[in-house]
Amino acid sequence: MSETVYVGNAGIDGAADAGWLLGHFVPPGDVRHSTDVEVKWGVHPAGEARARWATGERRIALLVLISGRFRVELPDRTVVLGAPGDYVVWGRGVDHSWYAERESVVLTVRWPSVPGYQVEPPVRR
Repeated sequence: MSETVYVGNAGIDGAADAGWLLGHFVPPGDVRHSTDVEVKWGVHPAGEARARWATGERRIALLVLISGRFRVELPDRTVVLGAPGDYVVWGRGVDHSWYAERESVVLTVRWPSVPGYQVEPPVRR
């Protein structure tokens, strides 16, 4: 049953791929391979920011705060997630960026899983 069950640790497994645990980028044949959805366990030190805005988005995204204080910047508003469980959802075509106001852990789910969106590593402000 090893090909249909995977047990791991998000912090350990995500460290190898910028926090991403599940999506098109996992090799086919691995139960974590999916073209339907992507899942990320993001661990961000205070002051870390997305290197550049994501534009031309073709996916829907859900970002849930696990711990810390995390700011999501959208074209027409800024959303601050400050309590565990706070979340924001944005749809296709919504440009976005983010900034970790405090050390933060966030869970991101995006769908579908579309190749071609890899950007440079986050920066410290």
